[in-house]
Amino acid sequence: MTQTEPTLAAPLRPSTVDFGAILAAHAERTARTLALRPGNKDRLFDGLMAAGITHVTVTFDGAGDSGQIESVGAWSGETAVEFPATKIAYAALTWDDPAVEMRQLSLEDVVEQLAYDFLSDTHGGWENNDGAWGEFCFDASARCIHLEFNERFTSSELYTHDF
Repeated sequence: MTQTEPTLAAPLRPSTVDFGAILAAHAERTARTLALRPGNKDRLFDGLMAAGITHVTVTFDGAGDSGQIESVGAWSGETAVEFPATKIAYAALTWDDPAVEMRQLSLEDVVEQLAYDFLSDTHGGWENNDGAWGEFCFDASARCIHLEFNERFTSSELYTHDF
C-alpha cells in the first residue's frame, strides 16, 4: 500500500512577533502606573479630610466573568455623609498616549478607580468563575486602605474504593 498524503503538517514559519519587547513594554507601563498611585492616594486623602470624611467603605462582588462595585459609603466618624461635589486631580495613563493625563474626578470616582486598580493588582481575575466579594476601607485619618477579600471556589474530592 502506498501512502499519498503527508503524515505531518508543514512546520510553521518562525514568529515575527517580538514577545520580549511586548513584555518589556508591559512591565514599563505597569511601573509607570504604579508610580502614579502614591500621588493619587495623597490627593484623595487630602480631599476626603478637607470634606470632613474620616473613612469610606467600598463593597464589591463578582462572579461568572463580571464584577462590580456594589456600594460606596462616606462617613464622618460614625455618621454616614454624602460625598461633596468636589473634584480632585487624578493622574492616569491612556492607551494611546505615553504622557500622563491629569483628569478632574469627583472624590467618589477616585475611590472607585483606586478600588478597581487595587483589586486588579492584588487579585487579578477576581470577577471570573466563582468570583469574589469583599470590602475596602479607605481610612482618611490614618491615610491607609484596608482590603478584606473573600474568594469563592468550587471544590471537588475524589474517593475511590476497591471492595
